[in-house]
Amino acid sequence: MTTEQPSDVHRIGSDPDAFEAFYREHVEAVQRFVARRVADPHLAADLAADVFLAAIDAAAGYRPDRGSPGGWLIGVARNVVASEFRRQSRQRDAVRRIAGRRLLDPDSLGRAEERLDAERETRALYDALGSLSARDRALVELVAVDGLSITEAAAVLGVKPATARVRLHRGRRLVQSHLQRPHASVEAALIPEVPS
Repeated sequence: MTTEQPSDVHRIGSDPDAFEAFYREHVEAVQRFVARRVADPHLAADLAADVFLAAIDAAAGYRPDRGSPGGWLIGVARNVVASEFRRQSRQRDAVRRIAGRRLLDPDSLGRAEERLDAERETRALYDALGSLSARDRALVELVAVDGLSITEAAAVLGVKPATARVRLHRGRRLVQSHLQRPHASVEAALIPEVPS
């Protein structure tokens, strides 16, 4: 049975006595409402408290022509519980997105960044090699990556050593023009000079 008047609801945000009377009258109904929807007792207690905090904030908007104070409070409770379910859903989605991924500690992140930085020049070199024709790229890879001599690479590709030297020189020049000058150390390390 409701003892407060509709006008008392407007006062619960500013009058501690009005709030206390409102709370005592409705706390069990709110706790039952929340308990039917939430299994965790700690979460249920938190949500019941959140319902009354939300009621204090919304008290000025209470309209007696739309229902009793108890009905209005259950509407507030419904919104609070729904908001919690949405928050939990967002949290589950976030956990699902990172599931299977190890979170990096600062040291691991630093090492990963160092590896990416170290391989940046290699990625640029592979990009430059991609600008070569298939036969020139094969020759450059056989010499620079696989470590074959020009004569051995020429034999693998079925061309004369002199032809291989010309193609290697041309390929090396094209790669160098494709790469920026700050990457010259990578060029020298991976594409050896052709002996005269």
